Amino acid sequence: LDGQYQKLGEEVQALQVFLKEMKDYSAALSKGRLSQDAPSYDNQLCTNLRELDQNLKQLIWQAKQVVQGDYSQQVSYPGELCEAFSTMTQRLEEREQLLKREVKEAQERAEIVAGYNELLMELTRKRHEWILVIDRENKETMYCNKRIEAENSDAKFCQECKKRLSFQKQLQDWQDEEKDGKVWEMEEESGKAYRITTFPIVWKSRRAYAHIVLDITIEKENSRRLKAKAYRDQGTGIYNRLYFVECMNRLLEEPQETVLCYMDLDGLKYVNDHYGHLEGDEYIRSFVAAVKTQFREQDIFARIGGDEFCALLPLCPAEVAHQKMETGLEQFLENHKKEYPASFSYGIVEIGAGGELKSMEKLLEEADAAMYECKRRNKLKYHQHIRA
Repeated sequence: LDGQYQKLGEEVQALQVFLKEMKDYSAALSKGRLSQDAPSYDNQLCTNLRELDQNLKQLIWQAKQVVQGDYSQQVSYPGELCEAFSTMTQRLEEREQLLKREVKEAQERAEIVAGYNELLMELTRKRHEWILVIDRENKETMYCNKRIEAENSDAKFCQECKKRLSFQKQLQDWQDEEKDGKVWEMEEESGKAYRITTFPIVWKSRRAYAHIVLDITIEKENSRRLKAKAYRDQGTGIYNRLYFVECMNRLLEEPQETVLCYMDLDGLKYVNDHYGHLEGDEYIRSFVAAVKTQFREQDIFARIGGDEFCALLPLCPAEVAHQKMETGLEQFLENHKKEYPASFSYGIVEIGAGGELKSMEKLLEEADAAMYECKRRNKLKYHQHIRA
């Protein structure tokens, strides 16, 4: 160029260099390459780009701080991006606080549940019941509250359980599709009794049966004692009217040849009126003791009223029953050492003989009629002066 244009040419060349630097710099920034060296400060065309570069680097650093949990980062320079960054930081902080609260609450709940589970397991281990969970497919005992937590505990546990529960095999082989479960009882030869509650469950993602086995031996014994007490007459120790009625009902449902002996203790009112009720009680007991000797173990002897008694003698001929009553009366008289006379009246009716079925009321009515005929004879024979 001519001399007068030399300076213009140099400036054009410098501008070309600045434009190229600006182009390369802006291309790098547009692709996120912030490690690109910035043009010199002589290139004023890149001033804004350099400022953008610095702001982006600052923003990236602050974003990294936010990632590490420092939500105090705030962008001071204006602009939509900065506002969005600040809003994002605020939301992230709020979200983290919410998550921390949720985590804390979840941990507290987990600790409470763990504590309850530990307490429940300890209480379960201390319970007298056996609680067993048995796999429905392979019959494996998956859980038992009696398990001994020690080396080789499973084998020892099974041996002990078989020794304690003779029906262990029945528990393992249980098959029942009742969804609500079932309550059943089992009694060992030793006399021990158990009540088992069995129901299907899912245990550790496996179909299983849960068995809760409760030792009810004492309960059964108490029940038997109470039942026996309920069936006994307190004054004499023999059966009472309740037991007699139940036996009669069973007998009438499944008839068999049986003799019904209806007995009335003569003169009880006279003894009570003249000698007192204590003497009357002794009179009753002496009668029971004498007549009781005539009955077999399978015979039923019961007091059905104050001075009324009944006996059921299965597979006993009527003539034999009459002989038993007469022998009992003789024994009663022989044992009686009091100043007042003693006797009892009786009537005998055959049940199931000839295939005729009668109601209990009808049988007692017939026996009562036969007894009164005997009472009439006894009044004449033993104590005419006593109103029986």
